[in-house]
Amino acid sequence: MKKAEIKITVELDEKNVPENILWESTDSENKDQMVAKSMMLALWDHNYKNSMRIDLWTKDMPVDEMKRFFYETLQTMGDSFLRATGEKNIVEDLRDYCAHFADKMGINTKG
Repeated sequence: MKKAEIKITVELDEKNVPENILWESTDSENKDQMVAKSMMLALWDHNYKNSMRIDLWTKDMPVDEMKRFFYETLQTMGDSFLRATGEKNIVEDLRDYCAHFADKMGINTKG
């Protein structure tokens, strides 16, 4: 069985606010640590039938980039949900909401 490991390192300031988020994967061709300004990690607990989440962002994450991050996360969640369930109709509804979200947040989705 093949195994891969993803390592996330969060550097905190004196008030425990994230300053840097670094990650690396043993399965990646790039062996350097990658830098991120924000992350969302969701895990499904089968025993308790609920999700566990870790949402972090650095104190210098720009608000406009956070809006874009949420928009793109919602879009890719739709992609994942479609692959996992085949529920095309509800994913189309999510895409409609994503367009509304982008419009309300002033996110340029062209180009």
